[in-house]
Amino acid sequence: MANIHDIAKVAGVSVSTVSRVLNNYKYVSNEKREAVLKVMEEMKYTPNKSAIDLIRGETRTIGVILPYNNNPAFDQLLNGILNKALENDFLITLLPSKYDKEQELEYLEKLKSKLFDGIIITSRANDWEEIIPYSEFAPIVSCEYAQHHEIGCSYTERYASFFDAFQLLKNKGHHMVAFTTARMESNSTKKIIKAYHEVFGDIPPGYHISNCQCLEDGYEAANQFLQLRERPTAIYANGDEVASGIYLYAKAEKLSVPEDLAIIGQENQPVGIGLGLTTVDHQLTKIGEQACSLTIKKSKEKIKIPYHIIERDSV
Repeated sequence: MANIHDIAKVAGVSVSTVSRVLNNYKYVSNEKREAVLKVMEEMKYTPNKSAIDLIRGETRTIGVILPYNNNPAFDQLLNGILNKALENDFLITLLPSKYDKEQELEYLEKLKSKLFDGIIITSRANDWEEIIPYSEFAPIVSCEYAQHHEIGCSYTERYASFFDAFQLLKNKGHHMVAFTTARMESNSTKKIIKAYHEVFGDIPPGYHISNCQCLEDGYEAANQFLQLRERPTAIYANGDEVASGIYLYAKAEKLSVPEDLAIIGQENQPVGIGLGLTTVDHQLTKIGEQACSLTIKKSKEKIKIPYHIIERDSV
């Protein structure tokens, strides 16, 4: 198999000139560049990407720590990341974590060996104190707010969005409001509980159901909520798929939406649009795009993306 020494000899140039052509350096004459490329083609030479990456000091690859790959919200974040990576000729490597702390740290260890130019954390299992030391090797960017100066982030104000959604329901006359969340121990869950206390006070027994991820979970959550002696008049769901399950259960029980039960979802997803669900849009695709831009630029900037409440027929 031919190597760059063979290419240089046949093309009549130095090894360093071949290296410059492989790395697309500007300061090579057109004549020499064409000679090298012609010989490479004749000898069917395929450059060693790892060697080129080592010379460049970059891989043009970004790792993305993603808890789940079948979740609409994470799909929206990933879509934004991929869009921006494609624009800038970067590759994306998915790093599924399932919120496993050890697995997450194993991925971050890869920054030491320069396997990635940076890592985007869409959602984390570890505390920041465990993550921050790895930022000395390459940029780490978060899709949630990180107050630490070592970490860049693209985020939205979750607490404010939860507060506004609950306040909207209260303004519509609802005081018995239930809600669903994805993970009991997440920062997002802590914020929605805080917002609930601020707007309504104590959470009535049975008015909070966690581990909701999909339409089926929403359907089962609605079943539980509506079996309560004092059943809620409104439900805030942690995603439009979950909200659609709640909606379908309400319809199966011959309940009128929003007269008998008001429903708010999240993330302005197609299923929610189709069912006419009011939703809190955190603009996850934009968050993903900005997170990717920060990683490419090696920036530690904090970029806040605005959220929007889109009112439809379900409230």
